[in-house]
Amino acid sequence: MHRPLGFTLWELLCTLGIAAIALGSGVPAFRAFLLDAQLTADVNGWVLAVQLARSEAAKRGRPVIVCMTLDARRCDAGTSAGWMAYVNLDDAYPPQRAADEPLLYAHTSDLTGTIVSNRPYYEFRPGRSSTNGTVVFCDPRGAAAARAVIVSYTGRPRVSSVDAERRPLRCAALP
Repeated sequence: MHRPLGFTLWELLCTLGIAAIALGSGVPAFRAFLLDAQLTADVNGWVLAVQLARSEAAKRGRPVIVCMTLDARRCDAGTSAGWMAYVNLDDAYPPQRAADEPLLYAHTSDLTGTIVSNRPYYEFRPGRSSTNGTVVFCDPRGAAAARAVIVSYTGRPRVSSVDAERRPLRCAALP
């Protein structure tokens, strides 16, 4: 007796139905996974810049600046494209990176959202207090998924889901 190879229509419809249910429930979870990964990468990039600036200021005996930037050449407080850390050799105020000042770190954000700081820049000085402040990272999910990096006067960063006064985070409007 010859048995036909292949699937019956009923078997095919059941398989496609199960696949559609699995895909429909998996896509939102995968989107949340991707958003979490982007948010974590940017938060960790900011923490790294702060920790590097703090240690380099102590090592070099010179102020180190961390600021938002578009091009890793000059500070631009109104952007959330990325940030940089550099040694402020000329003590310029407000700080702007000169061509001869060493760039220690630059990060370009992949976050689809906003990054807002309550300071235009963070200065880490050897043996003295640093600029304190809060940087809030938001993605399309809004304040529920937002994270803040709070930098203390000693230059130590900490990640939080509330602001420095323990209030819920607020996100700027997406552009």
